[in-house]
Amino acid sequence: MTISSPETYTAEEYLVSELDSDLRHEFRNGEIIEMTGGTPAHNEINGNLLMLLKLALRRQPYWVFVTDQRLWIPDCNLYTYPDVMVAAKPLQLQEGRADTVINALFIAEVLSKSTRSYDLDEKFAAYRTIPTFQEYLLIDQYSPQVSHYTKQSNNQWLFTDYAGPEGNIHLSSVAAEIPLAELYGNVEF
Repeated sequence: MTISSPETYTAEEYLVSELDSDLRHEFRNGEIIEMTGGTPAHNEINGNLLMLLKLALRRQPYWVFVTDQRLWIPDCNLYTYPDVMVAAKPLQLQEGRADTVINALFIAEVLSKSTRSYDLDEKFAAYRTIPTFQEYLLIDQYSPQVSHYTKQSNNQWLFTDYAGPEGNIHLSSVAAEIPLAELYGNVEF
C-alpha cells in the first residue's frame, strides 16, 4: 500500500486560489485546508463577542474583525482566519496585499470538537510568534467555559479559566470587559 503525501502549494498559489474561492481556506506551510462551517452556537458566540468588542472599543484606535479577515504569520508560513481579531490602528498589512493583516493584538477562537486541540496547541504557538500579539481567548461553544491567556513578558503567559455564565473577562490588551452572560447570550447548552 502506498501512502501519498498531501499536495503542497506556494503562498502565492494559495493567495490566488483564495481570490476565486467561495470558501475560506487556511494555508499551513504549503498545505491548503478548507475551513469548515460553524454551528449556530459558534456563530452566535462570534457575533456576541464582535458586538461587545465593537461597543467597548468604539472611537478607540482599534480595528475589530470577525471570521473573514485573513491573518499572515510569516514565522510559521501560516495564513489563517481567526474567529475574532483586534488590531491596533494604523492597520499593518502584509507587503503587497490589501487583504491580509499582520498586527493582531487580540485573538479569540470559538472551539469546536474538530479544532479544539489545534486552536490550543499549534495555532496558539503560531500566534505567539506575532510581535504585537498580547491576548488570546479560547471559547467553548458546548458549555460556558473560557480559557484566557494574557502575555506577561516574552515567553510568559498568564492563564485564567472562566467556568459558568457569571463573571467578567477583563481584557488588558484593549481595556475591555466581556460579561460571560452576554458572551453566551442566546446560546442553549
